[in-house]
Amino acid sequence: MRFRHPDGSTVHLAYCTNVHPAETLDGVVAQLTAHCEPVRRRLGTERLGIGLWLATDAVRALGADPAAQRRLRTELDRRGLEVVTLNGFPYQGFGAEEVKYRVYKPDWTDPERLEYTTDLARLLALLLPDDVTEGTISSLPLAWRTGFDEAAAESAHTALIELARRLDELEDTSGRSIRLALEPEPGCAVETTADALAPLAALPGHRIGLCLDTCHLATSFEEPTAALDGLARAGVPVPKVQLSAALHAENPRDPAVRTALAAFDEPRFLHQTRARVDGVLHGTDDLGPALAGSALPDTVPWRAHFHVPLHAPPAPPLTSTLDVLRETLAALVGGPVPRSRHFEVETYTWQALPAEARPATDAQLADGIAAELDLARDLLTGLGLKEQQ
Repeated sequence: MRFRHPDGSTVHLAYCTNVHPAETLDGVVAQLTAHCEPVRRRLGTERLGIGLWLATDAVRALGADPAAQRRLRTELDRRGLEVVTLNGFPYQGFGAEEVKYRVYKPDWTDPERLEYTTDLARLLALLLPDDVTEGTISSLPLAWRTGFDEAAAESAHTALIELARRLDELEDTSGRSIRLALEPEPGCAVETTADALAPLAALPGHRIGLCLDTCHLATSFEEPTAALDGLARAGVPVPKVQLSAALHAENPRDPAVRTALAAFDEPRFLHQTRARVDGVLHGTDDLGPALAGSALPDTVPWRAHFHVPLHAPPAPPLTSTLDVLRETLAALVGGPVPRSRHFEVETYTWQALPAEARPATDAQLADGIAAELDLARDLLTGLGLKEQQ
């Protein structure tokens, strides 16, 4: 969906298709029919943005076959779908029974990450709507923290400089400007916006900035206004924002709270869990270890990296961090000019929710995604933006 900001510029809203991952081109096309178009119809809009996720095999197949590229673009157009952003974080296997740490491979020290992202950029330049000249790609924040030393940081820095050069060259040949947005995430080499300042400020030009995920921001107990002000002072742009909400437990010492949290401890994704005491973060790599031992202080609230549906917070005694999303969005688009123009709802954990909250059919999933987008639409229009048809 597109919105007109009071300054006259266009703000894009999409939802990320990693919620129904497909590893092949045929699978991607099938999901447009089975999932994306039904969501658009529920919203009553003629044009729906999708943040497309493409596994490496699908990207390679598309890159080698101009006819396949035309097919994908045609299928998008036929269904009233448009792509201005890609999710380039997961490389492959996002639909596997266990993803966990594998989602961080290959990282930015591996040449394959550079090649995959370059292929995504070239494809996005072809998929952008005719009246749009700028696209974005979100990617992992360099690497998982374990083993990420100075040599690894230098290797990642070199890869990003090369990517920026390739993106400059792509704009020269295609007229389309593609920007990369690194996404801070708990447990990674770049966990917070503060962690991102040095590596991003050290990169030349404007090609590479930050993808602000509001679940990750909240999980690390960052204050939205302070985080955004810090990025602005350092000259770090925010090309893309992922609208998401984390799991919040106000009183983790309460046995009822711990029982409720245990229902979200599932085997597929990592759910990094954090607590903050006197400004210092304490954390575990997953929710299970937080519940099993004394790794986290239980006299302060906990937050877990579990993307809960925006419109449907968990049942009490748990809550979500939707208020952090609201504050972030107001700071980003509530001023005289938007500080970011690509927004993507990214709740990929629908099938990982506790059984009673999990959609049982494709229709129920489409209902849920549409409800999330409807909430995001209301937040944007409440800040003075006007929806465009």
